[in-house]
Amino acid sequence: MMLGSEMLQGLWPHSRPRAGQAFVTLVTNADYAMGALALARSIVHSGTKADIVVLHTGGVNGDDLAPLSALDCRLVEVEHLPLSDAFNERHARGNLHAAAPFTRGRKPSFHTPLDNFCKLRLWQLIEYDTCVFIDADALVLRNVDRLFDYPEFSAAPNVYESLADFHRLNSGVFVAKPSLATFRHMLESLDRPDVFWRRTDQTFLETFFPDWHGLPIFMNMLQYVWFSMPALWDWNSISILHYQYEKPWEENHPKAEQLRPLIELWHSFHTGRNMPDIATLANPRAAA
Repeated sequence: MMLGSEMLQGLWPHSRPRAGQAFVTLVTNADYAMGALALARSIVHSGTKADIVVLHTGGVNGDDLAPLSALDCRLVEVEHLPLSDAFNERHARGNLHAAAPFTRGRKPSFHTPLDNFCKLRLWQLIEYDTCVFIDADALVLRNVDRLFDYPEFSAAPNVYESLADFHRLNSGVFVAKPSLATFRHMLESLDRPDVFWRRTDQTFLETFFPDWHGLPIFMNMLQYVWFSMPALWDWNSISILHYQYEKPWEENHPKAEQLRPLIELWHSFHTGRNMPDIATLANPRAAA
């Protein structure tokens, strides 16, 4: 059993915390560093006093992290979790996508499923009372500090095609209470003989927290809702926009024309120029 300092192995903060709560994201390559920059700008724009923590793997270039440091993000380098070779083989991109193919959207080539499990290192950030994890391919459109008052484990449903999906969570946004004991239990539960987490961290977290608390869908509005369920879209309510599947910085991806207004919005936050008043944006035509 690992306790105390042993359970803090595998992460190296670049600086000390400045607050008791934190928004946390994960960067594993240059592409997600681009996403995290837009996310960080949007969080700063919301007026929060919480820390913005960027967990990053060692392979991310310092030049790609520099803009995040310039925004006063707290960088924390993390190792991949100590998982067995058999586990890593089952969850390697080619094997996972063959066993559990994505039929509704396309994952970009720079997406590596095993990287997703690094999210669990959030529970090692015991210098914080509460953390809100947000995927790097998301934007915060208004202040969401009230999420820090939600219990562990809170997440929004994985709704983007049908209301029948309300029973499944999406791990792109969740509320957690860092704890070394919880982290240890996670490691014990994660890598078991022949276990297969078809949607990596998302399936694992849904299993580990079977009584998860539901957040409103507006706290993790998935971009496909824009064209598949437009009646649910309301800019006056959406707090976090999540670009699941295709990413807004990809050139001419298959859904680019359908999602053009959302892509333009992301670029305004990424550059920090011409960020619009969200309340003035038009909803999808079918929802008008």
